[in-house]
Amino acid sequence: MSDHHHHRTPHSHDHADRVDAALRDSRHGIRAVKTSLVILGVTAVAQLAIVAVSGSVALFADTVHNFSDALTAVPLWIAFAMSRRAATSRYTYGFGRVEDLAGLFVLAMIALSAVVAAVESVRRLIDPVPLTHLAWVAAAGVIGFIGNEAVALYRIRVGKRIGSAALRADGMHARADGLTSLAVVGGAAGTAMGFPAADPIIGLLIAGAIGIVLVAAARDVFGRLLDRVDPGLVETARCVLAGRPGVRSVRRVRMRWVGHRLEADAELDIDPELSLRDAHSVAHDAEHELAHAIPKLASAVVHAYPGHESALSS
Repeated sequence: MSDHHHHRTPHSHDHADRVDAALRDSRHGIRAVKTSLVILGVTAVAQLAIVAVSGSVALFADTVHNFSDALTAVPLWIAFAMSRRAATSRYTYGFGRVEDLAGLFVLAMIALSAVVAAVESVRRLIDPVPLTHLAWVAAAGVIGFIGNEAVALYRIRVGKRIGSAALRADGMHARADGLTSLAVVGGAAGTAMGFPAADPIIGLLIAGAIGIVLVAAARDVFGRLLDRVDPGLVETARCVLAGRPGVRSVRRVRMRWVGHRLEADAELDIDPELSLRDAHSVAHDAEHELAHAIPKLASAVVHAYPGHESALSS
């Protein structure tokens, strides 16, 4: 069956707008990573100062944990930088998927946080370690929680705005670290009230909470790797395409995320009386409208089939 194919060859200013939008989103992602690294660095330094004053071993462990977890932003930084590179003859879709691979690394770090929290709690249940310098420990835990939660909110907000599942997952990772710091506060409070067992029990509860955070982040990251997309976006695309002059029906619309940009392909049944030039024009105009209706769309391929051939083939 013959059909008219149209790959996105929009007016030059449209293409420039798409490229500019993709680069701008990558810059926003890198800025979010840089800013959160600074905030987490300041948080860890403040905790270290309290460690120096109090000499608390338990607190030192939490501080080291926060320092090491802050470094998980580095793979994301690399991913955002790589996503700005042009496609090559070997990597014809570009490098957006590096971002989703970085998301897998973030998931591994969240899982590690949950395991460490659980193991430490069980160890303290079996072999209790008396907490000292309770006021200092609680203060450092509060600082850790505030710093991590601020970073979590910031990363998740920017991740939603630019369409990055990996950045949202890293925000959830910061939230998991904040919960770990909160466990330190709870343990200090419990000990101060005469319930030393509160420390490991709260630790186990926090490990469970981090597990819930992990499930939510994993759904997001694995959804991207399996090309999950919001059905509302597909419906928007269908409505836009169906409303174009010369289009009789929309056979199929497929969309997927590559990093924080969307790609789409569509099959249209068009008026069979149209010339090849007119069919090309219908496909081009439909794609142009699609680009305006879906801001994160990086590229689209539109296939235009003569309507009567569709009827015969079905």
